[in-house]
Amino acid sequence: MHMSGTFTPGKPGDAPVKAGGAATPGRVESPATPGTASQRTVKCFKCGADARDVARFCPRCHATLRYECPACKHEQRKGGSCEKCGVDFVKYIGAVVAAKQIEADQIHDRIERRTGIIKQVFLLPITGGLSLIKYIIKRTRH
Repeated sequence: MHMSGTFTPGKPGDAPVKAGGAATPGRVESPATPGTASQRTVKCFKCGADARDVARFCPRCHATLRYECPACKHEQRKGGSCEKCGVDFVKYIGAVVAAKQIEADQIHDRIERRTGIIKQVFLLPITGGLSLIKYIIKRTRH
């Protein structure tokens, strides 16, 4: 029995082929078109509006609908801690920020030392080297 409107499956990316016939040029058949009711939706926990399943934020109240673990990049619907690796989001981000702050403080101290030495070298002809000696002694005591 031959049905004229059926399609035979092919490789991904191939144009659809009618059973018993060739592909129709320039025509791509899709099972669902965007904007139809076949898209999966979720309810916003805050306002109750429908949002697409792939949405990160509610289109109505902008509440976060999907969270990404900062450690393993696992996506989930609830925040707080990762369902996959168990990392607490707030503690993890706090530790990352603290490490970056320590690194920034070290860079700041290094720049401060360099500018202090350069300043004393420029003042060398005016002070006769006395301020440079005081600066070096002060830095070695710390």
